[in-house]
Amino acid sequence: MTFSVKLPINEHKNGTLERKSDFEFEFAHTLISTRNQMDIPPSNDPKTPLLPLDDPNQRSQIKFSSSLKSILTSNNFNILLGPLLSTIICLHVNLDGSLTTSRNMLAVLAWIFAWWLTEAVPMPITSMSPLFLFPLFGIASADDVAHSYMNDVIALVLGSFILALAVEHYNIHKRLALNITLVFCGDPLNPPLLLLGICGTAAFVSMWMHNVATAVMMMPVATGILRRFPTGPNQSVVVGKFCRAVVLGVLYSITIGGMSTLTGTGVNLILVGMWQSYFPEAAPVTFSTWFLFAFPSALLMFLALWALLCCLYCSRSSGQALSVYFDKAHLKEELEMLGSVDAARAGPMAYAEKMVLALFSMLIVLWMTRSITEDIPGWGVLFKGLAGDGTVSVMIATLLFIVPSKKQKGQKLMDWDKCKKLPWNIILLLGAGLAIADGVRSSGLADILSESLDFLEAVPYLAMTPAVCLISSTITELITSNNATATLIVPLLIQIAKTTHVHPLLLMIPGGIGAQFAFLFPTATPSNTVGFATGHIEIQDMIKIGLPLKIAGIAVLSLLMPTLGVYVFRTGEQVQ
Repeated sequence: MTFSVKLPINEHKNGTLERKSDFEFEFAHTLISTRNQMDIPPSNDPKTPLLPLDDPNQRSQIKFSSSLKSILTSNNFNILLGPLLSTIICLHVNLDGSLTTSRNMLAVLAWIFAWWLTEAVPMPITSMSPLFLFPLFGIASADDVAHSYMNDVIALVLGSFILALAVEHYNIHKRLALNITLVFCGDPLNPPLLLLGICGTAAFVSMWMHNVATAVMMMPVATGILRRFPTGPNQSVVVGKFCRAVVLGVLYSITIGGMSTLTGTGVNLILVGMWQSYFPEAAPVTFSTWFLFAFPSALLMFLALWALLCCLYCSRSSGQALSVYFDKAHLKEELEMLGSVDAARAGPMAYAEKMVLALFSMLIVLWMTRSITEDIPGWGVLFKGLAGDGTVSVMIATLLFIVPSKKQKGQKLMDWDKCKKLPWNIILLLGAGLAIADGVRSSGLADILSESLDFLEAVPYLAMTPAVCLISSTITELITSNNATATLIVPLLIQIAKTTHVHPLLLMIPGGIGAQFAFLFPTATPSNTVGFATGHIEIQDMIKIGLPLKIAGIAVLSLLMPTLGVYVFRTGEQVQ
């Protein structure tokens, strides 16, 4: 139904018509459009108003209902959940009548973990909340909290992230993957051997880069190899199984490889940072010390993963069916086409790639040789123990901004524009984990937790290790962040170790590594989500491989921690 109105015009004496003004014309046009859109019938009554006169009560009710709906959302409820839990704890929980800081620390923990678990506030922002919650609740000063966000552990991961960006920028990871796959391809095609090469490459890259960054870089490389195979109804069962084996293999190899080194995942850094925070007088867990224990553990898990994939998805007999679509010629062609970043060159490695690879190798050597054994102290003794793993990490990262790339005059290997992709969310999360560890210890909450766990003294250690792994690996399936799981469980394990008179590392390491066994669901970790998003795997595929792999991981840690772990970490020594 339309409505018209007499437009405001003037009639001249000579009979011509003239519009009064643009404003009046636009106003009249607005009135017409408004009534037409509201489907209001026209009226011949000149007293009828052009715009409807709404009932004020009805209008206020509509506004109130709309405002109420915008307020009563699940996200706003989750935002209020943190302060609400904190208030309840402060008012009704009495841990120790004379020690309010421990109660306040528990309230802060409830606030932070409520936001972490519900993701009501972005995780990086939640990770910064200790910077204002700790001073406001009287737990620590602003300066003390801020120190947790920039120490040697944070410097270690910051420098390694910058180096990882350089590796990604110059496509070194792709070149490495194609070369290793070419070596393992076999002639004729050997699918299990090819799968070993692809998964081994992903695990190796993940040893030196964060898991999520590795997944983002390596998954396109893996799916690029699978692009040769047909898709949809034309895809055979053999080809479909091999595609699932490659994606699952890369996905879980990244997680396993990240366990091997301190820089592979944030959980390892949180664990080492908490060890330094709780036991500053004890011998630090260095890069080389961690590697001597974690690498054999990861290697056994990697072999178990490969065996599972070969048995369920990738048999040797499938080589004939796959060789129709896949041979060495394809890989060589891709390798020849892999050029530098500006696509000006192809084939052999450019000077910039060689220099990044050289700096990368130098950093690994410096990490491994800073502190070797008690008899062979390493280069760290030259600086009287003042230099740490973060020292060399930042030093090598700095060299990336000094060494020329020889691509353009004055251009360096890296510039700050390339560093805009730095994962500050992970860095802030690590800082929050270290700040929480300091707060639990300094507030006295750790001592209260220790006193409440006296009943565990009768439990034998050999039974406690698999139990700790099982609990942490179960919790990590429910919490999207492995780092958040480690932040929650490691301080508790420290108190259990004190109560049971066991060396803390004997529980901290199985609990921390177990928190990385998020193998069952796509939402368990961001890297799982990256693999699941390829469309090659289903949840049942993840459970079929992930569940036995989780059991294998628990068995490996239960076997190696009381044997190799005792020797590597010198757990026979007393810890204060």
